[in-house]
Amino acid sequence: MEYFLEADYYQICKHGYLSCGDSFYSIKTEDGIICVLADGLGSGIKASVLATLTTTMAAGFINSKMDIKRAAEIILETLPVCSYRHIGYSTFTIIDAKYNGHVRIIEHDNPPYVLLRNQGILEVQKQEIPIKSFRKSHLYYSEVLLEPEDRIVYYSDGVTQSGMGLPHLPLGWQEKGVEAYLLSMLKASQSISAGEISKRVALKAREYDGNSSADDTTCAALYLRNPRRTLLITGPPYKREHDSILAQIANDFKGKKIICGGTTAAIISRELDISIKVNLKEIRSGGEIPPTADMKGFDLVSEGTITLSRALRALEEDAIIDDMPDNAVKRLMRILIDSDIIEFVVGTKINDAHQDPALPKDLEIRRNLMKQFCRVLEKKYLKTTKLLFV
Repeated sequence: MEYFLEADYYQICKHGYLSCGDSFYSIKTEDGIICVLADGLGSGIKASVLATLTTTMAAGFINSKMDIKRAAEIILETLPVCSYRHIGYSTFTIIDAKYNGHVRIIEHDNPPYVLLRNQGILEVQKQEIPIKSFRKSHLYYSEVLLEPEDRIVYYSDGVTQSGMGLPHLPLGWQEKGVEAYLLSMLKASQSISAGEISKRVALKAREYDGNSSADDTTCAALYLRNPRRTLLITGPPYKREHDSILAQIANDFKGKKIICGGTTAAIISRELDISIKVNLKEIRSGGEIPPTADMKGFDLVSEGTITLSRALRALEEDAIIDDMPDNAVKRLMRILIDSDIIEFVVGTKINDAHQDPALPKDLEIRRNLMKQFCRVLEKKYLKTTKLLFV
């Protein structure tokens, strides 16, 4: 059986810098995900360039089926060496994870990753690989078989060294402190996401640094689980006799359900005999986003084109959800980002208000909008999407 791999990260620049010297890069493959976290030597633009070069090289090598050990060796041979310290200009953690749970990991001078299972930390046997150079560093290789609900958490030394010099943290937070914090999070919430774990660890590290990060700080996590499914329905069917089919799809779906579009909501309300109640408080509060509505059995009911367009733009621009006003766009984004497999059911009846007669039919706004949603969610957020036109 194949499960879903959630991969996410959270990053904070060193205080006073606009460019982060850490880099995180991930890509989906046919049978899994490749994730790379690199920490460039020093700070600022130079460190950022070296770290980014490392992550993109590593991901490209692994994606081209190169052996992970050989990929690491080539990176070490390619990157320049600091003439003073005799160490490489970038450290890294490379993870090649498959949906069946098989994971290969290679580490070079980053803090060791943490494997979390059953609210505990699992020790992993690692193979030390000799480095054929004068670098004072190590390369460690390991393989693990993840079980459902397992998590791998890995981070740059900006996390473990945070708080250094504090009376209760003279040597910094350190690995044991981070591990204890991870276990406390799991104990409080067994279903905590990879994104939330990463965010909390990075923010805690910044807190130890007096809310001014003393170093570039990045935490990333990988989470194997049964997929979280979401259905998003927008637009009326091309033929009115298909209204009942649309409603049946919604009624039978197991997972979170979203309706975007007043006409679509009215069709499903009529077919399933479910009442719609508009949230009047959202109308009275003003705001440029149309109000949501409540329908029994649905997690979100909103207006269509405006809400979808704003949500798509926010996803493309990596908007921070917590900083957004509480409206339909924020709620839609939160559900999509927390989901793993998203199924879009798109009605193909043309809305005259949204159709430019000069454009080919294939460029009809709603269709293109949903195709772009799929591209962004798959490429930037590593989601699995399905698109059905009715």
